[in-house]
Amino acid sequence: MIYTIVMQRDHKWLKFRLETIWKRYFPDIVIVNNVLVKFGRASMTRLGSIKYGRQRENRNTIITINGHFKDLEIPEFVIDAVLAHELTHYAHGFFNPNGQIKRFPHKGGVVHKEMTGRGLENLLKLEKKWIKENWRGYIKANHFK
Repeated sequence: MIYTIVMQRDHKWLKFRLETIWKRYFPDIVIVNNVLVKFGRASMTRLGSIKYGRQRENRNTIITINGHFKDLEIPEFVIDAVLAHELTHYAHGFFNPNGQIKRFPHKGGVVHKEMTGRGLENLLKLEKKWIKENWRGYIKANHFK
């Protein structure tokens, strides 16, 4: 008998994915505030974002991932790549109480260079290929349901 376990993509699952990526690829980045991760609204163009929460004191960092990513049709590697991308911004000091290391979040391919340097090049390639070949069709079929 063969059993298949399908894990529901909820906030608990998303938190586990973030923690796993952080421990494996960003172990040198110290967590200096609460870093929260959540699914946001389903979007056609924005895959993820990072920002501060509303509190003025002891600000939380919030990573928001596209709501479409709850769908099991989206490969895990796409979600992992987006989480790693947002963690790269945190590592560069964006929405991190330690302050920014880089002035602009994407200038000169800094995110790609950082992720490649951390051993995430294959994940990036897989994500880019999947997005290029599948995202438009996925959005057409699922965004306006």
